[in-house]
Amino acid sequence: MNHLTLLGRQVPLPPNPDAASLERVPNPDPADYVVRFTCPEFTALCPITGQPDFAHIVIDYVPGEWLLESKSLKLFLASFRNHGVFHEACTMLIGRRVVAAIAPRWLRIGGYWFPRGGIPIDVFWQTGEPLPGLFLPPQAVAPHRGLG
Repeated sequence: MNHLTLLGRQVPLPPNPDAASLERVPNPDPADYVVRFTCPEFTALCPITGQPDFAHIVIDYVPGEWLLESKSLKLFLASFRNHGVFHEACTMLIGRRVVAAIAPRWLRIGGYWFPRGGIPIDVFWQTGEPLPGLFLPPQAVAPHRGLG
């Protein structure tokens, strides 16, 4: 997992999340700090209808020994584009895969899903309490309001 295979190369989009790899690089700073990744145009498929579902994904984590390599995350997230999965399972899968790849000191993920059947579904998970004294900005993704 220490060897980078994606960065600096043209690589195809993984066909599904299982085929995607998350890569890591050494964390150069031992301080407690938050890294945020946002994916405002995330897409997956409804596992029942095959119709596209859209979300705004926000991942916050406090690195331990490793940082998440961003190109591998981009490819991993894009691999859901043709993958059928429920909102809850998708959000949890993303969070758990990141934890498995980099063993962060703390992680939270917010999946802000656009309405399906007229009901937006937002999914949140974190690995535990935030570290004491940590500056933790709000995810600040507004809930879906329609045209109002």
